[in-house]
Amino acid sequence: MDYALPIAFALCLWWFSTGLIFYLDQLPVRTFRWSMAGATALLLASLYVIWSGGADVSLWGVYAAFTAGVIAWGWQEISLYTGFVTGPRKHRCAEGCSGWRHFGHAIGVNLWHEMAIIGVAVVIAALSWGNENQWGLWSYLLLWVMHLSARLNVFLGVRNVSEEFVPAHMEVLKSFLTRKPMNLLFPVSVTGGTIGAVLLFQQAMSASDPAAVAGFSLLAALASLAVVEHWLLMLPLPVEKLFRWSLPARRDAAKSRKSNMPHFDYTALKTNLTP
Repeated sequence: MDYALPIAFALCLWWFSTGLIFYLDQLPVRTFRWSMAGATALLLASLYVIWSGGADVSLWGVYAAFTAGVIAWGWQEISLYTGFVTGPRKHRCAEGCSGWRHFGHAIGVNLWHEMAIIGVAVVIAALSWGNENQWGLWSYLLLWVMHLSARLNVFLGVRNVSEEFVPAHMEVLKSFLTRKPMNLLFPVSVTGGTIGAVLLFQQAMSASDPAAVAGFSLLAALASLAVVEHWLLMLPLPVEKLFRWSLPARRDAAKSRKSNMPHFDYTALKTNLTP
C-alpha cells in the first residue's frame, strides 16, 4: 500500500489532467479566455502551495507539492494548445522544408511556449530554494523532460503521431509531426526513461520515511508513464480511446471559430477543420 497509493494517485492525476486539457482545447474559441483565466488562477495557487509548503515534509506536504508541480505544468500545456502562448511563427512550412531550417521553424512556432516553461521553472526553483520539500520542483522538471523528449521524437519521426489530439486552431503544429518507423533518438529516450524510473523506484524502496517513499513513488510512476507514452508513439494502438471522453464533437467546435478573437491567427482554419 505504501507504493500502490502514490502510483495510483499519479496515474489518475495524469489521466484526468491530460484529458481535461484535451477537452478544454477542443471547445469553442469563445471559451478559451475563461479556460486560461482558470488555468492561471490554478497556476498561482500551485506556486503558493509550493512556497508555503516548503518546510512541510509530511505525507500531505509531499502530495500537495507534487500536485502543485503537475498543475503548474498543466498551465504550459493549455496555454500552448489554446494558442495564447505559442511563438512568432503562425503558418505551416512549405512542402519539402526539412533539416535544420525545418527545426528552426519548429522553434519559431513554439518559442514563447518554451520560454514560459523556463520562466515558471525558475520561479518554482526560487520558491523552493533551500526548502526541504522539493517535490513540486522535481515533478515539474520531470514533466518538462518528458515533454521535450516526446516532442523531439515526434519531430524526428514516429509511427503514431496522434495528430487527432491537435486542436483544429493549432493546425500549424501538424507540419512538424513526422511519420517514420524509427528515429535515432527514440532508443535513447526509452532507455534513459526506463533507467530513471527504475532508479526512482529503488529510492522509494530504500526510503524509511513514509513521506519519502510516497514522493519517490510518485516520481517513479510519472517517469514510468513517460516511458509508456514514448512506446505509444511507436505502437499502432488506438491511444484516443484512453481520452475519448475528453474529445467533444469537433465539427461543432470548428463552427464556432467563425467568430474568432483578434488575439489568434486562424489562417489555417480556412481549410477543412475536421480530421
